[in-house]
Amino acid sequence: MSFQNLLIENKGRIQYITINRESKLNALNKATIAELHTAFSDAFNNPGVGGIIITGAGQKAFVAGADISEFNNIDAGNGGEIARNGQKNVFDLIENGSKPVIAAINGFALGGGLELAMACHIRIAADTAKMGLPEVTLGLIPGYGGTQRLAQLAGKGKALEMIMTADMITAADALQCRLVNHVVSQDELLNKAEEILNKILLRAPLAIASAITAVNAGFKDGVNGFETEIQAFENAFKTKDLQEGIAAFMEKRKPEFKGE
Repeated sequence: MSFQNLLIENKGRIQYITINRESKLNALNKATIAELHTAFSDAFNNPGVGGIIITGAGQKAFVAGADISEFNNIDAGNGGEIARNGQKNVFDLIENGSKPVIAAINGFALGGGLELAMACHIRIAADTAKMGLPEVTLGLIPGYGGTQRLAQLAGKGKALEMIMTADMITAADALQCRLVNHVVSQDELLNKAEEILNKILLRAPLAIASAITAVNAGFKDGVNGFETEIQAFENAFKTKDLQEGIAAFMEKRKPEFKGE
């Protein structure tokens, strides 16, 4: 499928999804949200894709927020639908996806852009990147999970400070508060993302998917994360990958996992 706002590139088992609205600092409009839903759904269902790296076109911005021009003349009901549909169709889809997703934050990650990065499983930032949730400067609050995921990642106090002041933080500050996993130079950003993802792709894909589910379960209301982990552990004994992993360990060789 061809996209108007995204660039899709496959590099072995890694799929790159690049938001390609550089002149708009890669802002998220309705069309881009819809394309992201399609692109990630396709990637998660494509057996040839092992993991995804998402980034923004150019060096200025990962995503510099939502396209605010589309909020003009929106009433409360439609505003709620924008947030609800975006969360379900993109942000929750990514977080709960069966394959690892790494955000390569190449520049400004503001508002919906930071929320998009936080929905990913791992975040790597260029040392020139800046991040923030400036919605209160417009009379809004984050609507794509920002109040929840930022508090989970950086802690309640830091989340409230960033949201209420609307201040941007540097990549170094983001690393210190555990908002990102790594900070590297702009030139090394995609190499670092590929290095981590290629290491993950050596592991058992069904186990990776189960690990994502189990970790996420600990942050969901009414879900027992420990029980989710136990069930996933039990299910692993039904897989050929576990048999292969044990055989490879005993035979002192590298395993060849097939996701079965």
